[in-house]
Amino acid sequence: MTTFDVEKIREDFPIFKEKIHGKRLTFLDSGASAQKPTVVLDAINKAYSQTYANVHRGVHYLSQKSTELYEGARETVRAHMNAESLDEIIFTKSTTEAINLVAQSFGQMAIGEGDEILLSYLEHHSNIVPWQLVAERVGATVKAVPIDQNGELLMEEYKNLLTDKTKIVAITHVSNAIGTVTPIKEIIQIAHQQDVPVLVDGSQAIPHMKVDVQDLDADFYVFTGHKIFAPTGIGVLYGKEKWLEKMPPYQGGGDMINRVTFEKTTYATGHSKFEAGTPPIVQAIGLGTAIDYTNGIGFDAIGAHEQSLLAYATEQLGQLNNVRIIGQAKHKAAIVSFTMDGIHPHDIGTIVDQAGVAVRVGHHCAQPLMDFYDVPSTVRASFALYNNKQDVDELVKSIQMVQEFFR
Repeated sequence: MTTFDVEKIREDFPIFKEKIHGKRLTFLDSGASAQKPTVVLDAINKAYSQTYANVHRGVHYLSQKSTELYEGARETVRAHMNAESLDEIIFTKSTTEAINLVAQSFGQMAIGEGDEILLSYLEHHSNIVPWQLVAERVGATVKAVPIDQNGELLMEEYKNLLTDKTKIVAITHVSNAIGTVTPIKEIIQIAHQQDVPVLVDGSQAIPHMKVDVQDLDADFYVFTGHKIFAPTGIGVLYGKEKWLEKMPPYQGGGDMINRVTFEKTTYATGHSKFEAGTPPIVQAIGLGTAIDYTNGIGFDAIGAHEQSLLAYATEQLGQLNNVRIIGQAKHKAAIVSFTMDGIHPHDIGTIVDQAGVAVRVGHHCAQPLMDFYDVPSTVRASFALYNNKQDVDELVKSIQMVQEFFR
């Protein structure tokens, strides 16, 4: 595809043929979970109906075919992220599991009493709680880089918080709640000047931009598949081999075993060390297909389209009375989070739903960020490659309905 044809892309997603409350579907909740194109649905169906068997276990045709497809998906992910080796790509069930893996395994190896773990005010709970669990267990301290009212990280504060006690920095690439794109390459460079590794939570970045882990020099980069048009139940942990080789296993059983006796167990090497039990086989195959699909469209085109929608939505919503946009960082992904004075976000979400408009309301699993803005929750419209200007117009019309209802 040489030009971005959003109407053609919408045809790839069967969900947009559905009516919601008898209305055209305006889906603006891709930040929570994205819709699935037909090619991914077909890949899932084919995997279950024609090639399904467990992987790495059988000598029969189906097991070997399933293994071939599963490992093929790993290569697709490796190439997409520009990782050096397949052993740096570990399949998990989610971003949350990937962060917990690093927190528990790296934490067991490298974090002790008196040490510090550096996060930011932009993090969602899944990049806060796993580190708190480690800190509470070993006697370490969790600290957070503050932000300004626009939702931008205070980089001087970051430099000040980075000390010889800091054992890891874990920061999001894109805020799920307000869309801020962090200067992640600079963050990593600064941390590395003090030999501190960096974990990047890329779940909200991976559907919107090309990620090159070698260019970023990230030590760990995690994301989930269902936000990049793949099935639920599949996540990815990229980790530099120099760290993964040293880290102890996270869970026991299945492919992470080399040999077991009642006296002692030895463990597999490479990515197998961290993939205990039967892995998410079909979900991984779906993820590989989803990545091929987005690469076929092109991230430069996707990014440009989404940025035009972000600008249009920000302008249109900004013209409405009683609408306050939360977070207006200079660099944002296509997420608009807002409140309306005197109207609870849950009431807004319920009313706009009757117009067929799907938005997310709540604290977005980012309560410290909500506390910073002194709001209990917001309305969040998050855009993806299949959204168009009509979606923005439908959102604005539905918000005007809310204003009329509460007038």
